Amino acid sequence: MMSYFGLILAVATRYRRDLGIGTMIATMLPYSVVFFIVWTVMLIVWFLFDLPVGPGAPLKLPVG
Repeated sequence: MMSYFGLILAVATRYRRDLGIGTMIATMLPYSVVFFIVWTVMLIVWFLFDLPVGPGAPLKLPVG
């Protein structure tokens, strides 16, 4: 779970008194799913085009 979840919940309850843990998770879940899909697509594109991670760094570890 996110380390700042309690802090975010405390700040959010200032604006909505009826906000609870379940409501907060349900609110954040669609964003998490979208981020997961986007980052997965970016990773697949990165591997398909064999892009380097950084200057002089290989994308895959040498085997053997």
